[in-house]
Order: sequence, then C-alpha cells, then structure tokens
Amino acid sequence: MSIDIRRAEKKDCTRLLELIQELATYEKAPDEVTVTLDHFEESGFGENPVWWAFVAEEDGAILGFALYYVRYSTWKGQRMYLEDIIVTEEARGKGIGKLLFDALIEEAKLKQFKGITWQVLEWNEPAINFYKKLGAGFDPEWINCNLSI
Repeated sequence: MSIDIRRAEKKDCTRLLELIQELATYEKAPDEVTVTLDHFEESGFGENPVWWAFVAEEDGAILGFALYYVRYSTWKGQRMYLEDIIVTEEARGKGIGKLLFDALIEEAKLKQFKGITWQVLEWNEPAINFYKKLGAGFDPEWINCNLSI
C-alpha cells in the first residue's frame, strides 16, 4: 500500500463530502450534514477560503482527509483547529490517520501556529486511543457550547 498525502483541491470536494457523510453516519448524526457542494467548494477554494485540507490517496482514490481552519486564542495566538480527520472505514488501521496528522503538524509548524486543537466524542474510543498514541492532552474542564442561527 502506497499512500500519498497531498493538499486538497477543488476537484476533491465531492469525495470529501461523501466522507463527511460517512463520518456523520458513524457519529450517529446522518441527517446533520446540510452543507451544499457549492458552499463547501466556495468556503475552501473561493476568493477568501476559510478551510484547508490534506487528503490521503491510494491509486487515485481518496481514502481520508484532514480539514482545518485557523482559530485565534487571546492567550496563545493563532492555532490550527482540526475540524475533521476522516479515514474511510475500509482503510482504518493502516496508518493513514497518522500520515494525515503528521501533515497537519508540519503545516502548523510551517505556519507558526501555537498548537492544534480539536474535539472528539466521548464515546469514540478508537479515536481517543489514536489521539492518546499521538500524545494528545485531554481537557476535562471545558464544556462545548454552540448556538445555531
């Protein structure tokens, strides 16, 4: 297996949305994905992109991706916020997640971000164990909040 990690391109967006839907189904929220392809493409590849991504590809097939945006901490400065890291179910356990995370770390260093932040569902033991292997810290103090508008 030869996995190539590269920056996402606009032509990848349809496949990325398929993987996002797969993740939503895995996270027991299949009806929560409401973003359109046009909006997704514009947000990543329009005049003012707000997200960037790396894809993991084998023989021209995208098996996973990691999508991030820039978050600002008044205490720490610019940080990478990892919105999603997804590896299709059939390809899990082959080191693809680690390759994607390595690309994120290199990107964060290149852009001089002060760290990487993300969330994981408390019941997602495979993901939690993966992050523990990376040496990630888990913050028990903060509660996630959101406001839908």
